[in-house]
Amino acid sequence: MPTDTQHTTPATGRLPLVTWILAAGVFLMGTTEFVVAGILPEIAGDLALPVSQAGLMITVFAIGMIVGTPLMAILTLRLPRRLTLTLALLVFALGHVVVALTSNVGLVLGARFLTALATGAFWAVAAVVAAKAAGPALASKALGVILGGGMLANALGVPLGSFAGQVVGWRGPFWGLAVLAILAAGLVHRMVAADPGTGPIPSVRAEVAALRDGRVWLVLAGAAVVCGSSLAAYSFISPLLTQNTGLPASAIPLVLLTYGVGALIGSNAGGALGGRRPYAVLFTSAAMTFLVLAGLVAFSHRPAITVVLVGLLGLFGMSTNPILIGKAVGFASHAPTLASALATSAFNVGTAVGSWLAGFAIASSLGATGPVAVGACIAALYFLPLGLLLRRERRDGTTAA
Repeated sequence: MPTDTQHTTPATGRLPLVTWILAAGVFLMGTTEFVVAGILPEIAGDLALPVSQAGLMITVFAIGMIVGTPLMAILTLRLPRRLTLTLALLVFALGHVVVALTSNVGLVLGARFLTALATGAFWAVAAVVAAKAAGPALASKALGVILGGGMLANALGVPLGSFAGQVVGWRGPFWGLAVLAILAAGLVHRMVAADPGTGPIPSVRAEVAALRDGRVWLVLAGAAVVCGSSLAAYSFISPLLTQNTGLPASAIPLVLLTYGVGALIGSNAGGALGGRRPYAVLFTSAAMTFLVLAGLVAFSHRPAITVVLVGLLGLFGMSTNPILIGKAVGFASHAPTLASALATSAFNVGTAVGSWLAGFAIASSLGATGPVAVGACIAALYFLPLGLLLRRERRDGTTAA
């Protein structure tokens, strides 16, 4: 029987166990989204595709998250959240089995899209469960831990997947993620507390009506820009490191580890600091993300500087995510599931557009520097939604959620 793990103790300020369980599920899903970046040349070679076209595995996944996250949030709105989380993990596993078994490019992309639908459903519901379980005082911290699971995926899962893909073939990581997802589904079903079964039945109309607050859409615009900037560069990090920096392919997992450690630290720091000084974190991270990407454009031929900048890109590029999701859920307090879903969707709008533009850029005369230049241009746009949001809050005399 599932235990009542969804309540924190205000006296100690400790997060409930369910937060860490859900973070483990997010870890698997964060790994699959970007493990492709570390084994892109191997996938392209096996499927007889140009690297720019193999990068569609990232773009299609992001599109699936864009469409699927709010759609799945609505379709599963009246399902018990524990059941939604469990089914999402099982469908996630199925998608990975299909990718591991086929060489048909269309089927691979279709399976990536299916996997993205499951990922979107899991992320949206997991964020709501974690925030509500932690309570208002610790909601930002809980979201930082949940997103930290995705950042840990970048720090540990993606480098390990890249290494495994080079050793046993690119299909190996997909088999491994399928098995782990099945195990995680059993753990989530057993440990996540069942819905209490009390209170009004969620209404799709009420959820949509609660999104009328313009601040929600400014937050979503910021979420799209922050991911579009950093992930335009990250999606094609392997060619940058091998062609510009001159590092061997065997060094790529270590550089990905640097990015992931920075992202993990940034996500947790952003979640911890976001409740106290959200705009200080948001504006500082926006400025530093732009400067780091500009630095990569200028210094990607210098190995030591490049490795440091990649780590800083993870640190600053991902530090705003828990704050933005927390604000979206807070501003749409009567539509937490849909707001969380739309925030996840917005992140992936940025990922899809950024990686798509980066694919054109890498095929241009800019070569491997192109995706980083695209990221820097997108990062410059970040200040527009942030400035408008700050002005709106000051005008209305409100505070950050």
